[in-house]
Amino acid sequence: MSTRDEDEAIGPSNADGGRLDPSVWKICAVALFGGLLSQLDATIVNVSLSNLSADLNTSFSTIQWVTSGYLLALTLILPLNGWLVDRIGARALYLWCFAAFTLSSTLCGLAWSAGSLIGFRVLQGISGGLLAPMAQMMVARAAGNQMARVAGYISLPVLLAPILGPVLAGAILQYASWRWLFLVNLPVGLLAFLLAVLFLPRDGPETTRRNLDWLGLALLSPGLALFLYGSERTDQSVGRSVFMAGIVMIAVFLWWARRRGDHALVDLRLFGNKVFSTAAVTQFLSNGALFAGQMLIPAFLIQACDRAPTEMGWMLAPLGLGMMVTYPLMGTLTDRFGIRRVSAGGALLAFASTLPFLYLALHGFDLAVLLAALFFRGMGQGAVGLPSLTAAYASVRRRDLPMATTSANIVQRLGGPTMTTLCATLLSWELGSHGTDIAVSQAFAGGFLMLCILHALTFLAAVRLPIRLDDVASRDGA
Repeated sequence: MSTRDEDEAIGPSNADGGRLDPSVWKICAVALFGGLLSQLDATIVNVSLSNLSADLNTSFSTIQWVTSGYLLALTLILPLNGWLVDRIGARALYLWCFAAFTLSSTLCGLAWSAGSLIGFRVLQGISGGLLAPMAQMMVARAAGNQMARVAGYISLPVLLAPILGPVLAGAILQYASWRWLFLVNLPVGLLAFLLAVLFLPRDGPETTRRNLDWLGLALLSPGLALFLYGSERTDQSVGRSVFMAGIVMIAVFLWWARRRGDHALVDLRLFGNKVFSTAAVTQFLSNGALFAGQMLIPAFLIQACDRAPTEMGWMLAPLGLGMMVTYPLMGTLTDRFGIRRVSAGGALLAFASTLPFLYLALHGFDLAVLLAALFFRGMGQGAVGLPSLTAAYASVRRRDLPMATTSANIVQRLGGPTMTTLCATLLSWELGSHGTDIAVSQAFAGGFLMLCILHALTFLAAVRLPIRLDDVASRDGA
């Protein structure tokens, strides 16, 4: 890699020997609203579906599309992120996303039926789907090799969203109409829009007018949506058919993208970069292990340990607390120990902290063991993602960041449903062959063993990351 390419790759914040320019923190203040709004809006609605079903006089199977439609729209729009940034610029796109998200939130609050609410939620998901990857890209552009130092802090509100969502939803539903579940976004969105106008730098000269790969879009966006939708319904014949259709469409897209090269919707040549591809694999496996654990552990506690669903909130809280402890320390840890040691160490801690679940499945429930294992597993999981993501973005040229952000987010999102489906299929097979309560508990041991294997594979991927960000340019140029 040439000296010019290295300067493009590492970003502007390192020019003064590691000190962050105050403008970086201003950009981060804007960026955190993107992930917070989209994440909070998903969690605040999830716990309110029963109320929405009753108030709008519709079935639960219909009203659940308020959530499913939003999540599918998030996936459908994601592949367009790189093309849109190249076309109109990051600042303009972010402003459009905030404006559209705030407007669609208002429309959701004014919805007159279940159908109109679902339709407005799809519009909300289309704009919200770009907020999180755009936030990552802008922080990566501004912070460069110092991304781990700031990303830990701006990720805290996103970690708090699953905790704050149910609390906020409960307060709104007790004291006000369900419409305020969405109208609450109006003042927050207006504040975020104002901060974006004031603090985000203009990037007009960096934009390029690239033609849209329409066939690639027609293959990848529906393919991702079908894959994610079908992966949650593999117990049904229709779900399995949808799941396989999604895999076929993604496979055809990969073939088409290889032919199109840099004209493709997603430039697959990024994965020829060893650091970027290693970081992407680490993200895929880590996200897969996280989501698979979120499926397995509550199911184990309810089905095998006879714990009430109402206990899940406080029992699973140590997982989030462990992640919240780790995130603010990422900058300090990576500065002292390096990318590889922190990410691989986190994966190893997550692996070691998942082993106690095998003990619980084979020997019975122990609350102290559960809480300790969850807390340290959260710490380990929290240490894997940010260092590997920092390495991925530092390994590409500045002008490739929009495409790199799109690619990394697609790979990361696929990890969750892929590994969750794998573990759920194994668990269903194990449960189908047993009948007694003891056997049910032991059947979960197979699922936890698979979870341990995922963490071990994450560790093997993380040890291939560069030791420090100073090594990224040299390895990429090898």
